[in-house]
Amino acid sequence: MLSYILPLLVGVLFVVYSLGTPRWREYQRDKIRNQPFKKQWRKIIQQRMPYFRQMPADLQLQLKQHIQVFLAEKNFIGCNGIKINDDIKITIAAQACLLLLNRKTDYYPKLQTILVYPGAFVREQQKQNADGVQFTQKLALRGESWDFGKIVLSWEDTLHGAQLPDDGANVVIHEFAHQLDQENGRANGAPILGKGQNYKCWSDVFSAQFERLKKQAKAGEPSLFDYYGATDPAEFFAVASEVFFEQSKQFCREQPSLYQQLKLYYKVDPVNW
Repeated sequence: MLSYILPLLVGVLFVVYSLGTPRWREYQRDKIRNQPFKKQWRKIIQQRMPYFRQMPADLQLQLKQHIQVFLAEKNFIGCNGIKINDDIKITIAAQACLLLLNRKTDYYPKLQTILVYPGAFVREQQKQNADGVQFTQKLALRGESWDFGKIVLSWEDTLHGAQLPDDGANVVIHEFAHQLDQENGRANGAPILGKGQNYKCWSDVFSAQFERLKKQAKAGEPSLFDYYGATDPAEFFAVASEVFFEQSKQFCREQPSLYQQLKLYYKVDPVNW
């Protein structure tokens, strides 16, 4: 008899745990969101993010609440001698949480750790030339998003991206857009879409503009988007996200269909900030 009861009990406990864990996590998050936001944290946001003051009051409040949860759940590690402090954590968290406003979010569920370097960091990459010869290439990177729980950021470039909010270049937005893209597998330029969107429309609009950027890059023609976005669809989504938040008026004017897709996805309209 015990041999039948024990598996049944284990199954019941698993179901209870599975149903209870998300509710318990959300209960804990609500407690964190309801805590007072530290005054020194607000000063850092105002100093490091000039466009914070332009955001509607409800979005400012959302952003602060998201920051509190983000800091409670993510680990920051300093590399090459950099020491993690509130300035670093708040500056990164504020920009990362910009992508979560007005949306049901699980706070980048795959992400556990943010590694911060003082400046650009070097990564070695194995490549192969036209003759099939393998060689090692060293790349200097501003940021990198991994699909197994880590993001790597240059603090120098993070600061630069935050303090120039209208140049269409923001390494934190770029790498955290990759994290959103990676929630349903490897980054491919097609994140999990919300209500009111469908993948065919998303694909049609993004593919057309991606092909256009590739042609512009090849011909050296001016483009609203960095040529790096022509590398692959995942990079195009990340680059387009940077421009969406930082050069929204020009983006909306020049690429209204693409802007609309990102507006539906991010559930905000930076044109009106």
